[in-house]
Amino acid sequence: MAEENDAHSKSPSAWGQALAAVALVGALSGGFWWLAQTSSEERSEPKPATCSEGETPAAKGKHLSGAQLCQALNRSGLATLLGTPTEIAKTASGSDSSIGKIATPQAQVEFETYTVTLSATYDDLPVAGSEALLGMDAVRQKVLGRPGVLYSTRTISISFRLDGEDAESGPGVPARAVTVAQDAKDRGGSLDVTLWRADGVVPDDAVLLRVAEEVLPTVPGWKSGG
Repeated sequence: MAEENDAHSKSPSAWGQALAAVALVGALSGGFWWLAQTSSEERSEPKPATCSEGETPAAKGKHLSGAQLCQALNRSGLATLLGTPTEIAKTASGSDSSIGKIATPQAQVEFETYTVTLSATYDDLPVAGSEALLGMDAVRQKVLGRPGVLYSTRTISISFRLDGEDAESGPGVPARAVTVAQDAKDRGGSLDVTLWRADGVVPDDAVLLRVAEEVLPTVPGWKSGG
């Protein structure tokens, strides 16, 4: 009888230990599942592209560098300015190119819908009057109080051959651009913002000008009214 009583008194404790073990396993499983989900979400959530770390932000002499232009263009609110606030930058880069002896540093940021470029040209030519050289639809457009020109252009489509033959190039999608004098007195050189869409639709000038008016004042050396 005593043995039976002992058995009955120990039984609830044994069941309790078993239930506690099951609960512990469940808690651990839930914890591992939560960690796996969190880790998976962190891996799957895309991060906005940043300007290449290898680019040197310092300007070369009196000229802006591609890295400086990239830092000015690749701003956190750029997607909102483009009217696509949920998109994030897929690529962002800057380069220090030239045409002959004319420095033409450039930056480019690509989104799902739009691609934007910001470039500088050091050709010592005024922007006023350049509409005659920029196509039949080019029109004068003051931007932030400075001489500017709105005009149409096209991207260049490049296709690479798998057989190793030379790449082929041709006209790409239509783009809209605005060129703005580097200084208010228009003493030569320009800053240019160009915009195009992945679907080939001609970009809205209002979007282009909104981007230009927000980005240009952040370019190093920009002086309001001078």
